Amino acid sequence: MHIAILTFEGYNELDSLIALGVLNRVKLPGWRVSIACPSPAVRSMNGVVISSMATLEEACAADAVIVGSGARTREVVEDPAIMSVLSDLDPGRQLLAAQCSGTLVLAKLGLLKGVPACTDLTTKPWVVAAGVEVLNQPLYAKGNVATAGGCLASHYLAAWVISHLVGVEAAAEALHYVAPVGEKEEYVSRAMRNVTPYLHLGEKRGPDSDAPRSYVRQ
Repeated sequence: MHIAILTFEGYNELDSLIALGVLNRVKLPGWRVSIACPSPAVRSMNGVVISSMATLEEACAADAVIVGSGARTREVVEDPAIMSVLSDLDPGRQLLAAQCSGTLVLAKLGLLKGVPACTDLTTKPWVVAAGVEVLNQPLYAKGNVATAGGCLASHYLAAWVISHLVGVEAAAEALHYVAPVGEKEEYVSRAMRNVTPYLHLGEKRGPDSDAPRSYVRQ
């Protein structure tokens, strides 16, 4: 099971790396989470350089893809080489999620036609200009496509992906592990209230029917 997080030059660390951390709490054979970049390394909006773990082509074949955001997303959607590769993304065969300005990528790819979306306040006018209704809420999903607005909504997307590929229990366990001490139950409950209305469990699940009840990497 491969989950790819698309991460571009000028990326937002909170979007890509929080999702990476939460997703990697799942402990199942074959579970793989990758930072996928168009180049061998990318620099964040705050100067943090990370190496790519997968190509964009590999990401397009993944079971789930999260499109991270960043300060240069408008350059990304104007890059024909990148967008040509990403045109292979297909919600008919994979989960697709976008964080903040990553929503603009899905919009420009035509993957949000007739579907409202969430994004950050800075990106909102660009997404609206692309013909997509923007909601004033942290998460929205329809079918295999989800979008989130606000950097700290990235754990909602991670929980949405885990819920589909493994199960709601695994998502709750992963969130419980990373939640602040003394606030864990409240934190998980709030997160799952935002996630569970948008689940269509049973349509896309990982090969975990015989997996142990503990899914979370300690």
